[in-house]
Amino acid sequence: MGNQTYLSEFILLDLSDLSDFQIPVFLLFFFTYVAALAGNILIIFLVVTDSHLQTPMYFFLGNLSVLDIFTASFSTSHLLFDIFTGNRLLLHSTCIAQVFFLDWFAYTEVFLLAVMSYDRYVAICHPLHYTTMISTYLCIQLASIIWVIGSLCSLAHTLSALSLDFCGSTTIPGLFCELYQLIQLSCSDTFLSDLLVFLISINLGGIAFSSTFLSYIYIFKTILRIKLKESRTKAFSTCSSHLTVVILFYGTYIFNYFHPNTEKFPVERLVSAVYTLFTPFLNPLIYSLRNSELRGAVRRALVRL
Repeated sequence: MGNQTYLSEFILLDLSDLSDFQIPVFLLFFFTYVAALAGNILIIFLVVTDSHLQTPMYFFLGNLSVLDIFTASFSTSHLLFDIFTGNRLLLHSTCIAQVFFLDWFAYTEVFLLAVMSYDRYVAICHPLHYTTMISTYLCIQLASIIWVIGSLCSLAHTLSALSLDFCGSTTIPGLFCELYQLIQLSCSDTFLSDLLVFLISINLGGIAFSSTFLSYIYIFKTILRIKLKESRTKAFSTCSSHLTVVILFYGTYIFNYFHPNTEKFPVERLVSAVYTLFTPFLNPLIYSLRNSELRGAVRRALVRL
């Protein structure tokens, strides 16, 4: 215990070493964030004001847009400040806050995508029972549970991060403070922290991913049994946007966690950050381009202006 030290600051190996591209990178992040904010606010506005979108599918889409706004705002504000000032120092309290909020948003989105997949499963595989199986009351319950479970998973990670001691390097090889990085830097016994990450990430995250995967297995089986090509195309179009978002979400997280992210790879850190920010930016774009009801809502909103 004598060699353990309470750290008040960490050093992030973020994008500040790309000094030659500071202005282009800053502008890229800023305008992408503005576009992401505008797109998601537009979807929330349409879901709330357009009576044609008062359905469970768009209720959950509105929740996804709120989540994307939170994620983009929290991560981008930090990155823009660091790029603009070149500051790499991060207070211990700020680091812990990043662990909590980024994990909260990530876990909530995992569970939300699973619920949205189930909604599409019921709509395609049990269309006659859709209104009884997916009621407004159930939607509100599921959305509330999703946000609460996400916060509880994040709180467990945060408490685990607070229990860690540090006595060596304070350099975090990434863009944000994340629990697995703090565990690697810690000089205390991390068995319980490792176990907690495994239980929450693998078990709860695995359940959510499996639910999403199984929902689409049944969806594809049902679509393939439809004989009429037009009906088959219409059925697939109802879930194609969500499927694209699912692939984008899990693809970016696989890239972020398994791609090398060290001091020797500043370009890769830039790509990782762009992919992370592009997820909230692309989600409303995917839904608006591939969803005729949403495009119709945009046209009706323009007519009302």
